[in-house]
Amino acid sequence: MMRLHTLSPRPGSRHRVKRLGCGESSGHGKTSGKGHKGQKARSGGSIRLGFEGGQMPLIRRLPKRGFNNAAFHKTWAVVNLADLSDLKAGTVVNEQLLRESKLVRGDVAGVKILGNGELKHALTFEVDKISASAREKIDKAGGKVTLRDRSVRAEAPADGSEATGTDSKPARKPASKKSTASKAKKAASKKR
Repeated sequence: MMRLHTLSPRPGSRHRVKRLGCGESSGHGKTSGKGHKGQKARSGGSIRLGFEGGQMPLIRRLPKRGFNNAAFHKTWAVVNLADLSDLKAGTVVNEQLLRESKLVRGDVAGVKILGNGELKHALTFEVDKISASAREKIDKAGGKVTLRDRSVRAEAPADGSEATGTDSKPARKPASKKSTASKAKKAASKKR
């Protein structure tokens, strides 16, 4: 009969600790496998990737040319229909709900729904993007999809006045007396 005091680890699962710095009898030599002296033999003496001993590194010597689109790259949070199978019927699936359920984390441009898996109930989706297969499965289950338009987010002005739909330019401030006087002097000096 197996009891707690008779249990033992599987053969080969436990190993002897590698004893470093214990002389030549430890089996790892006098220098513990670090060789003789130098920066890499010291404690904490690691060198970062690309470091060339103070010499101008290759990545800085090469010219940087051309346009790189990586700065404008958008990262989308991808959620599959299989991840939403536990939700109740009629639930509104939006970014806030997905963040609360830990399906979306970090800084993302928006949420995209993909069609991997099946949808059991009719759900209402308020997302930024959706694949054709996911939309088809949602319609089949009796759900509804509303795509958010992030470009038309009108923010309220700081002064508290209501935002107007027309793109009206702000009114110019009246020019001060000093600025008009200095302009007149410059015009007079140009005529001379």
